[in-house]
Amino acid sequence: MMSFARLLALLVLLLATLPGWALAQSGNQSLTVHFFDVGQGDAALVISPTGKTVLIDGGPPESRMHLERRLRDLVQGPLDLVILTHPHLDHLGGISNALRTVGARRFMDPGFDHPSEAYRDLLNVVGDEVGQVMKPLPDPSDPSSLLTIGLGDGAALTVLWPRVPEDPFLKGTRSDANSNSIVAKLTYGKTAFLFTGDAEPDTEATLLRKNIDFTSTVLKVAHHGGRHSSTAAFLAAVKPQAAVISVGAKNDYGHPTAQVLERLRAEKAQVFRTDLDGEVVATSDGNVVSVRGERRSGASVLVAGEVTSNAVALGPITRGTRKASTPRGRSAPATSSDTNTPTQRGASEGRYISLKGSKVFHKASCKTLKRSKSERTEYASRGEAMRERRPAEDCHP
Repeated sequence: MMSFARLLALLVLLLATLPGWALAQSGNQSLTVHFFDVGQGDAALVISPTGKTVLIDGGPPESRMHLERRLRDLVQGPLDLVILTHPHLDHLGGISNALRTVGARRFMDPGFDHPSEAYRDLLNVVGDEVGQVMKPLPDPSDPSSLLTIGLGDGAALTVLWPRVPEDPFLKGTRSDANSNSIVAKLTYGKTAFLFTGDAEPDTEATLLRKNIDFTSTVLKVAHHGGRHSSTAAFLAAVKPQAAVISVGAKNDYGHPTAQVLERLRAEKAQVFRTDLDGEVVATSDGNVVSVRGERRSGASVLVAGEVTSNAVALGPITRGTRKASTPRGRSAPATSSDTNTPTQRGASEGRYISLKGSKVFHKASCKTLKRSKSERTEYASRGEAMRERRPAEDCHP
């Protein structure tokens, strides 16, 4: 039988869906996540109980005006943090507009090398518009820990992957950029949200070997419901009660796939899809999450939180012990002698250099530096370099 406290929490959230009540309660003791309807892409806005804002991805270029309008509606002042889970166009296309429109205090991405011109252009905008650039690095004084960002009133965002240099980037996967997506768990009271970017099976298998509590009330389904992600083992560890699939209507990829929908049904997760439901809004009071779709008729779906503790790490987070295997039919991954590999980039992390009179900075291994005898400035981190310079286009630091 449902306890009185749980019944009361459900009643409060049900009332919050009625006209007038939401206005009276907004900004007090609730955490809200807006999963924007950006077509075939991802964009989600976290608003913490104290008003801290985190934008996770920015959708494809064609949705940038819609994203800009929604941010103007929901955000006052600059975003506290913008996270790009990985450098693909369907996740970064609207971020530049967002930075120019509402601004941001901090920016985070995996730091994974990618040759995309759109990604290089975004980094230039970040250099001009953002005060601080972060990477999901473990605390150097406690490398067995996970990076956790406090959002006020007990809400926290913990980055589970990647963990360079403690763990090397995954390579030789179906898509290395996808496999090294930022995966983060947002916790508030007994409720949690898991954001997975376009994580691949290699990512999920690597994470499952970690000493982590994956239990989450709401799952942002990886890779728009593509069949390779959201493996049965990973979903069994997450135990989602609600799942949100950010996907474009009648997309060319067949997303979400029947395989993933069946695996979600096996976990008894309530599925929301932006192609069918429009923008999906999930609101947590710390005990229960209310989930509604703007085009879905009827009352919000209420799911109770089952997270026993805000502690995500169940113990020290150790290095991975097994390399990702090369999928059948693919060439072997690059060796350490190849240039511009993720492993090599990780080895030179922490050393960024600019030449006197230059407006850009380079990786320490950049050939431009070897050809020049000009006076140089060395930065201890990429974030420090980006506060004064732009990334160079020849080595893409």
